[in-house]
Amino acid sequence: MNTPTSTHCLDWSSKPSFKPRILALAIATAFASELMAAQDSTTADKTNVQDDLVIYGGTYRNTATKTALSAEETPQGYSVIDQEELTMRNADSVATALRYSTGVNTELRGGAVTRLDLFTIRGFINYQNSYDGLQLLFNDWNLQPQIDAKALEQVEVFKGPTSTLYGSMPPGGMVNLISKKPQQDATHSIELATGSHSKKEASFDSTGQIGDSDVSYRVIGLAREQDSQADTAGDKRTLIAPSIDWQVSDKTLINFNLYYQDDPEMGIYSTLPAAGMFRDNPNGRFDQNSFSGDKNWNAYEREVTLLGYKVNHQFNDNWTLLHNARYMDATAYQENTYTSYLDTDMRTLHRRAYLTNETSETITIDNQLSGVIQTGAIEHNLLLGMDYQKLTSDIRYEDNAIAALDLFKRNNSLVDRNTLDMTDTIYSSDFTKKFEQTGVYLQDQMKIDQLVLIAGVRYDDYKGSESGKKYGVSTDTELTEEHVSGRIGALYQLDSGFAPFVSYAESYQPETGVTRNNEEFEPSTGKQWEAGVKYSAQDGRLSGSLVAYQITKDNVPTRDPNGSPYDLIQAGEVESKGIELELNAQISNNLMLSAFYSRQDVEVTKDNNGLQGKTPVWTPEQTLSIWANYDIYTGTLAGTTLGYGIRHIGKAQMDAMNTDTVPSATLMDLSVGYDLAGLSTAASGASVRLSVNNLFDKESYSCYDSNNCWFGAERTVEASLKYDF
Repeated sequence: MNTPTSTHCLDWSSKPSFKPRILALAIATAFASELMAAQDSTTADKTNVQDDLVIYGGTYRNTATKTALSAEETPQGYSVIDQEELTMRNADSVATALRYSTGVNTELRGGAVTRLDLFTIRGFINYQNSYDGLQLLFNDWNLQPQIDAKALEQVEVFKGPTSTLYGSMPPGGMVNLISKKPQQDATHSIELATGSHSKKEASFDSTGQIGDSDVSYRVIGLAREQDSQADTAGDKRTLIAPSIDWQVSDKTLINFNLYYQDDPEMGIYSTLPAAGMFRDNPNGRFDQNSFSGDKNWNAYEREVTLLGYKVNHQFNDNWTLLHNARYMDATAYQENTYTSYLDTDMRTLHRRAYLTNETSETITIDNQLSGVIQTGAIEHNLLLGMDYQKLTSDIRYEDNAIAALDLFKRNNSLVDRNTLDMTDTIYSSDFTKKFEQTGVYLQDQMKIDQLVLIAGVRYDDYKGSESGKKYGVSTDTELTEEHVSGRIGALYQLDSGFAPFVSYAESYQPETGVTRNNEEFEPSTGKQWEAGVKYSAQDGRLSGSLVAYQITKDNVPTRDPNGSPYDLIQAGEVESKGIELELNAQISNNLMLSAFYSRQDVEVTKDNNGLQGKTPVWTPEQTLSIWANYDIYTGTLAGTTLGYGIRHIGKAQMDAMNTDTVPSATLMDLSVGYDLAGLSTAASGASVRLSVNNLFDKESYSCYDSNNCWFGAERTVEASLKYDF
């Protein structure tokens, strides 16, 4: 849930009933049974299954196609941030990993808010990531599962509508987080880090084969503690992520995986008014660590457990089945404050305190049968799938007024917990959100010499409900709907390395809930036309893409300016048009350069409430980022890697009515790594790294409206020592 003044175009719809559909479970069980029955007892070859469908192991699939066809063969925008890039840029979260990527505007709530990964892709907001191809289901309030970057091999950004393969998704695109997989070769590492905000961090990563068995393992652990950018708050996290690959035979691989994360403290969530940040305030200016909440009423405790398994079975040289399933149990408790309004003296902030207590329980299943059929000169890469998602979330919310805060003579200890009454308020809520979604999809990616054609279709069956007490009123809503989404595209691979392409894709998002007039929401649908060209040099030293797109989304939920802070309306239609340029060049054996540019025009094109012609918040007109890596191989500095990045975020609208703009910002990042083996062979395997984000400590901002703004991340410095063995 989001505080009344910071509600941000949320789907307040109900989410899943937790009783599995008989059809979905029957098919999943049948698939799993068939897999086990089809096992081959031969164990002579214990290498990865069906190498043409494998990158990190038998259970990996390309995000854009759910097959192993490369990104260059996909007629749609697609970017990969690999492990080397994550390490060099010291990306300690998904939000920071996305700083250097086309079409993405990240860290929408600034640098001090770390509890959620919030970003827009091609102008549309996204609260929900996928993890190894399965959605991390979000309850649309405060319980968003996060995956720490330490557990990730890479981050994949699939741009434009993705509903044909993944069901309910915003039209701008999706982010798929790829976990680190067990390896047969034994490698181990431990790492210690310290830095700004009294950061203390220890992590380890160990993988290898268990003796001479058919089992390989991987286990990742992390403990982190640091102060928040904002006064009086802090961040703490521990995680453990073990996984096992069992090569049952040369045709069957089974993976078991667990991810457990405990976040006893997660910084702040409160906001500041624009007046005193980038707008004039006669009382002065805020500094970047200013806090408008209260340390006696500021808590966020989250615990997430993900338990999953995957079965990959190769029936023959052409056909493979992947069964991927995960169960999630998550809880979050929050104490926070939000802004009611800023007084006319421009310094007295009237506030309310609130608490939320939330639980989520989910099941996600995806069955993918993929194969290759040759019909004359046409090679068909077929994919037939069925997935199933289900969520039950219990949500309790209470709030009440608290003492106003003098922003320029701040006392962040005004709340007395013993006298604060958080029961029977006008906004009191205790309700359950449920949804259940079953999807069946079919895709054919055809290769005719140098021509690649793709066509896909998906059928979704959705049921959602919401029941209980919400904002002091009983609620009992249900939604049942069916939807068909499609996707087509063509790409031609020229001998020169260029590959022009064109595509059309559709998106679908159920919208349960009602307006303040008890009118049910209609589903949000989107469609995109995209055209461009990709390039990959034969020697691998130069690659890139240039794309242009137009996305139209109907029935967009927005806050109702004539209702309470919790009321939503469907504004009608939003259109996003833009171009994206991505370039990766190995300039020399030492120098690697990456550049990313996006320009977008996002506009509300149909509306019944005064928003027509306006640009939504959090959608800068343009972004530009450049990253350079320089490796030194000889001389006294041999083993040194230098990295330098520049990020420009263009100006964006401050509020939905476009009354002002948030200033643009240009930030610089620096990274220096050194292999200590260059000093002594006794230090072989040890390395150090120094990273500085926002090198010159430039202020940046983001806003939802004039009363709810955030400072971007201030300068942070981190030093780490890693030992690989």
